[in-house]
Amino acid sequence: MASNSDSIYYVLTHMKAHPEIVATEPVEYTNVITLSIPDTIKIADADIYFPDQKLMVNRLTPDFVAKNGDLLDYFYDFTAQEIPNYHDVWVTTSHIVNKNAYMIELSYE
Repeated sequence: MASNSDSIYYVLTHMKAHPEIVATEPVEYTNVITLSIPDTIKIADADIYFPDQKLMVNRLTPDFVAKNGDLLDYFYDFTAQEIPNYHDVWVTTSHIVNKNAYMIELSYE
């Protein structure tokens, strides 16, 4: 992940605070959720974190996971995972231009 994870934090907190703007994809894997929000939402460094029609995949730092456990747990509850905890969180992001959406996928391991 680029050194500044403020943008990812902002997107996740915005999604949690405004669930009505979040579109979800069907769960394909027990440890993964895929969500999207309208690309009209202003996000700092969107060109870095949400590249047009490309995937950006990164592991959240252990510090980010430790500091934001409650936020990550909120999204973890949407997975079909039966194990009550995780150690690593991978985030995949993209700007889906033809759908006017920012996609964010969280993978818990």
